[in-house]
Amino acid sequence: MYQILEKRELAEGIFLMRVHAPRVAQAALPGQFVIVRTDEFAERIPLTIADYDPREGWVTIVTQAIGVSTRRICSLGAGDSLADFAGPLGRPSEFVHEEPAALRDKRFLFVAGGVGTAPVYPQVKWLHEHGAAADVIIGAKTRDMLIFTEQMGRVADRLYIATDDGSQGRKGLVTDQIRALLDAGERYDECVAIGPMIMMKFVALTTKGYGLKTTVSLNALMVDGTGMCGACRVSVGGKTYFTCVDGPEFDAHKVDFDEAMRRQGMYRTQEERARAIADERAAGHRCKIGLDK
Repeated sequence: MYQILEKRELAEGIFLMRVHAPRVAQAALPGQFVIVRTDEFAERIPLTIADYDPREGWVTIVTQAIGVSTRRICSLGAGDSLADFAGPLGRPSEFVHEEPAALRDKRFLFVAGGVGTAPVYPQVKWLHEHGAAADVIIGAKTRDMLIFTEQMGRVADRLYIATDDGSQGRKGLVTDQIRALLDAGERYDECVAIGPMIMMKFVALTTKGYGLKTTVSLNALMVDGTGMCGACRVSVGGKTYFTCVDGPEFDAHKVDFDEAMRRQGMYRTQEERARAIADERAAGHRCKIGLDK
C-alpha cells in the first residue's frame, strides 16, 4: 500500500497528493508517469509525475476530479493509502540524456495549460538544477484555476501568466503570449507544451510558423499504461505509436491532433454513464442514512 502523506486542493476540483513510494521516487525522471488504483477493483488511472524526492522517497501527483475513478482518488486524504502506484512508466524527456555542457547552451520555452502545469514543473525544475534556461507560460480560464505558479516562479527564468478573462497576467490565450515573445525577438531552441489537446494543437500550429521545435505530452490518451489495450494509439508523422510505451512525448509538428482528439472522445459516453450511475448510488446512500430529506 502507498500512503498519502499530504493532500491539498490547488484549485476547485484539482488536488495534489504526496505519496510515499520510495522505489518510484528513486527511478523517476521528468516526463514519466505512474498508474494509480485506489483498490483492487478500481480502474487504472495514468497520472504524470508532478514532483519527486528520491532521498525522502515520495512522489507527487495532481488529479482533477472529473470521472468516477478520479473522483474516487480525490476523495482520499492524508493517511489513506492507494492500492497500486506503479512506475515510473513511459520515456523520460529527451533533454535528460543531453550532455550538460550542451544543455547549458540551450534555452527552452514551456507552455502549460490547466492541470498540465503540474507535469511541466519537474521538467523546468530539472533544467534549472542543471543550469539550463527555461521560460514558462501558464494558461488558465481564470486566476482561480491557476496552479503551481509559486513553485514555477522559483525555477523558471521568466514566468508569464495568461488567463482567458484577464483576471491575472495577460488577457488571452497562451498562443498570444508565444507570438508576443517570438515577435519581440526572443529566441528559443525548443518549446515543450503540456495541457488540453486542443491547446497543444494550436501551440504546435503557432510554433510551426516560427520554425520552433516543439514537443507535446499525450499522456491524456492512456488507459492501461503498458501498450496492451491499444487505446493510446496516436499517429505521428504518418506512423502509429503507442503513447504509453513510445511516449508520452512526441514531435508536436508531426502529431495528428484531430485523430487524437477523436480518440479522446471515444469513451465519453461510457464515462458519462458511469458517472451518472455513481451519482445515483451516492444519492441513494445519502437518502438511506437520512442526509437528504
